[in-house]
Amino acid sequence: MAKRVLLLASGSGSLAQALFDADFAGRCEFIGLISDKQSAVLERARKAGVRDIYLPMTEDRSAWNAEILSVSQSLNPDLVISVGFMRILAPDYVNRFKVMNTHPALLPAFPGAHAVRDALAAGVAETGTSVHWVDAGVDTGPVITQRVVAIEPGDSEDSLHERIKIVERDLIVEALTAWLDENDGAR
Repeated sequence: MAKRVLLLASGSGSLAQALFDADFAGRCEFIGLISDKQSAVLERARKAGVRDIYLPMTEDRSAWNAEILSVSQSLNPDLVISVGFMRILAPDYVNRFKVMNTHPALLPAFPGAHAVRDALAAGVAETGTSVHWVDAGVDTGPVITQRVVAIEPGDSEDSLHERIKIVERDLIVEALTAWLDENDGAR
């Protein structure tokens, strides 16, 4: 039976597109994509035949937390994957669902929203990308897999982030494939 995978995204959707384009041999079904922003990722989902759900952030964060939890529960996912979703999920959410996330750094180094800028500011020779399980902290969940990306002389935040994204697209496909391998037959 195909695993039910829900995606969360906020931006252009290149990570979601990598998953849509991958061949999972019928082992998973993308049951929806939730975005908190009117962004290109919603159109990518529509074009891929995936239900797109726009759930804008509200002034009442607790009401929004309850709404995303309710919408997600109604879809009954086996796995939730955050692919560029720029919101911290409430503890109730991450306690209810298995949530996988990508992050543009080698965790535990450089957690948070400015990982690429922080790596450049620290003057390190390399950074990379991580796929990790989401817990109630900010990028503190157990790392699933990582890949190194060298920082090149003259790198800007944009140039480095673009190189990381290329690696990140392959890594999220590999991480989902590995999860499917580990969970075939289990529901």
